[in-house]
Amino acid sequence: MSKHHHCLPLLAAVTLLLSLHLSATDHSPTTTTPITRFQNYLRINTAHPNPDYNTAVTYLSSFARTIPNLQIQTLYFTTPDKPLLLITWPGSNPSLPSVLLNSHLDSVPAESFKWFHDPFEAHLSPDDGKIYARGAQDDKCVGMQYLEAIKELEINFHYSPTRTVHISYVPEEEVGGFDGMAKFVKSEEFKKLNVGFVLDEGQASTTDEFRTFYADRSPWHVVIKATGEPGHGSRMYDNSAMENMMKSIEVITKFRENQFDLVKAGLAVTSEVISANPVFLKAGIPSPTGFVMNMQPSEVEAGFDIRQPPTADPDLMRKRIAEEWAPAWRNMTYEITEKGPLRDFMGRPLMTATDGSNPWWSIFKQAVEAAGGKLAKPEILTSTTDARFMRQIGIPTLGFSPMKNTPILLHDHNEFLKDSVYLEGIKNSVLLKQRSVHLRSFDEDSNFLGAKFYCLLWTCYLVISEFFLQPANQLL
Repeated sequence: MSKHHHCLPLLAAVTLLLSLHLSATDHSPTTTTPITRFQNYLRINTAHPNPDYNTAVTYLSSFARTIPNLQIQTLYFTTPDKPLLLITWPGSNPSLPSVLLNSHLDSVPAESFKWFHDPFEAHLSPDDGKIYARGAQDDKCVGMQYLEAIKELEINFHYSPTRTVHISYVPEEEVGGFDGMAKFVKSEEFKKLNVGFVLDEGQASTTDEFRTFYADRSPWHVVIKATGEPGHGSRMYDNSAMENMMKSIEVITKFRENQFDLVKAGLAVTSEVISANPVFLKAGIPSPTGFVMNMQPSEVEAGFDIRQPPTADPDLMRKRIAEEWAPAWRNMTYEITEKGPLRDFMGRPLMTATDGSNPWWSIFKQAVEAAGGKLAKPEILTSTTDARFMRQIGIPTLGFSPMKNTPILLHDHNEFLKDSVYLEGIKNSVLLKQRSVHLRSFDEDSNFLGAKFYCLLWTCYLVISEFFLQPANQLL
C-alpha cells in the first residue's frame, strides 16, 4: 500500500481533532483556548515608552513550559528590563541549518480615548469576533501562533522536526531594534544557532491573497539647519535663514512629487520609490503669546523622514542632500541618522530572492499553494522591521503574517484581528489531501498535516515541517 493510503486514517483523525479543537473556542472565561491565550498575551502592556517586557517573557515562558521538548532561554544584551526570549525545538539532525521564527515583544503607544475599547483589554466582540488590542496585528499574533502550532504537533501528533527550530521574541523593534535584534545577530548565542532561514513579521492583506515581503525600505532621519543674519521683520535679506530653508523645502518637495508621480501613474508601488516626508519645522523667536512677529530668526531647522528601497543608491542620496537639499554655500548644514543598512556584508542590496535561485522560497511557495492559499506578488515593505538585520548578514528572510481579508491597522486606532482570521477554519480535507500529494520531494506523511494547519497551524507548520524535511543538500 502506498504511503498516501497509509495517510488516510491519520488524515481523518487530524481533521476531526482539529475541527473539535477550533470549534471549541467558545470564549468561556473558564476555558483555556488559543483565543484566550492570545488575549492574555495582548493584555500585557508592552507599549512604548515603558514596555513591560519581563511580564511578557514570563507569560510566554510559562506557556512554552507546557509544551514537551522545548528549551527556554532568556538573554540580556543591554539592561535587565530588555530581555530577549529564545525558545528552541530541537531537531533530530542538529547539523542542518536551523529555522528561526521571529516576532517582537513591544508595540507602539495607543491613545486609549480614541479607541472603541481599552487597547490593553483585548476585548472580543461577540458580534463579529474582532479582538481589539494594541499588538493584535503588529505582531503578537504570529508570536503566539508559532507556539500554538508546536503545541499541537508535539502533544497531539508526537511530531519531532528534522531541523531545529528557534522562536525568538525580541525587544525594541518599534524603536529601531538596536537594543534587540541588532545586538542578538552579533552575539555568540546567535552564531551557535546556525540559522539558515528566518520568518519575520509581515502585514495584513485586504484581499484573499497572503502578502510576502522580501525586503524593507531603510529609514534615514535627516535634519537640515539653515542660518542667516537676524533682523527686523520688515527688511529684505539675501540668504536669510528662513529663505534658505524655504528653497530647500521646495527642492525636496519637487523630488517627493516626482517619486509620488511614479506611484500615481502605476509605474511603481509606494515601497519601490524613495519617500521624503517633512516631520518638523523649528523656527521663530518665542514670546509669551506665541512668536515675535517683527523679527526674522537666525536659525531654522527642518526634519525629514526618508525611506529608501534596497534598489536605491545610498551614495547618490548623500550627494543629493549635500549638493541640492542642504548646500553649504547657502549657509546650510545637515545631519543624517541612518536607522538601518541598505546593503549586506558583501555589498549587495538587502533583498531575499523570491525565485528558483532560493530553495527556501520555492518550498514556502509550494507549501502555501498546496494548502489552498494564494500568494500575492512578493513586495518590499514600505516600513522597516528587524528582518533587515538578518538579511545584512546574508540569511534569507521573509516577512509573512497569515492575515487575509483584514484591514491594515498596525499603529492605528482600534487595531483588531478577527478570531476567525487567527483561527481560520479547516479546508476541505479531500481537496487539501489531493494538493499535498503533489508537493515536490516532500515527505507525504507530514505534508498533509501542513495542509491541515491552515492559518494558525498551517502557516507555522509549513515552516516547522516542510522546510525541515526538504533534502539537506538543497538547503545547506
